[in-house]
Amino acid sequence: MDKKNVPQDNVSTYANNKKAMYATDSAGNYNVVASSGWKIEEEATMQAVHELERMARDAYSRVKHGEKSPLFFHMYNCRMDLQVLSESTGFFKWRIKRHFKPSIFRKLSDKILEHYGDTLGLSREELCTLPEQDMDKDNG
Repeated sequence: MDKKNVPQDNVSTYANNKKAMYATDSAGNYNVVASSGWKIEEEATMQAVHELERMARDAYSRVKHGEKSPLFFHMYNCRMDLQVLSESTGFFKWRIKRHFKPSIFRKLSDKILEHYGDTLGLSREELCTLPEQDMDKDNG
């Protein structure tokens, strides 16, 4: 991309920050250029955020109805999916899926719960409960 074509759309998802992008100058050399974003990128980001919010609402309902453990909700609420949680914790995906079962989750050791809590930025108490809010309704 040419330096003069680097998007400068001042998108909201950048929160008044800039993103470094590589672009070529008139001599064809690559340089780092600050970009305030691109509307299309903002739209894609917002679609992803809305999808994760929808998944968190669905997870909240499933936990509330006893189908899944609170870990399932907190994963989505922290804008993660199974792959990201697995990579962040170092636990295999199959193991995390087992921890989504309420009966298994209740038996987890303090060490495992602490590891999840550290990864998700939650206390043990927060990890083991649902927040008091009405997430059953579709707000999107």
